[in-house]
Amino acid sequence: MPRTQRNDNFIDKSFTVMADIILKILPTNQKAKEAFVYYRDGMSAQADGEYAEALDNYEEALRLEENPNDRSYILYNMALIHASNGDHEKALGLYQEAIELNPKMPSALNNVAVIYHFQGEKAKEAGQEDDAENLFDKAAEYWKQAIRLAPNNYIEAQNWLKITGRSEMDVFF
Repeated sequence: MPRTQRNDNFIDKSFTVMADIILKILPTNQKAKEAFVYYRDGMSAQADGEYAEALDNYEEALRLEENPNDRSYILYNMALIHASNGDHEKALGLYQEAIELNPKMPSALNNVAVIYHFQGEKAKEAGQEDDAENLFDKAAEYWKQAIRLAPNNYIEAQNWLKITGRSEMDVFF
């Protein structure tokens, strides 16, 4: 039984019913519909904190999905799980894949910047000033890209860019 058929939550049940209706009326092939079911089940498992199950569903959705934009969101969600589990290198690789497929994904760009900033802070604490500055510069480049795509978001990042002298613009929004 698919995960979404087991949900007791009214919102999850409502989402599942609506998604099933949309799947039936959309002019798409069976493989894409099956990929969406796995993706939907992955999101449900992820929301419940069942990360291994979510990753299994996302892997299956990725195997089936051919649309680059849809693949980017699958990769993005997989990266979120790895980042939350502390596997930043795996998360960075998945975010990079997502960005390659969908360069206009500010949330992925922001999350890459957050990881680089975090790694920069750790390097700074360890007394590795050159490494820290290098990581902060990487964070700045990703934040600038994210802010260009979503100028009203990432206010803290905008402030950090300005305070650290990494901003090339006075006002982003």
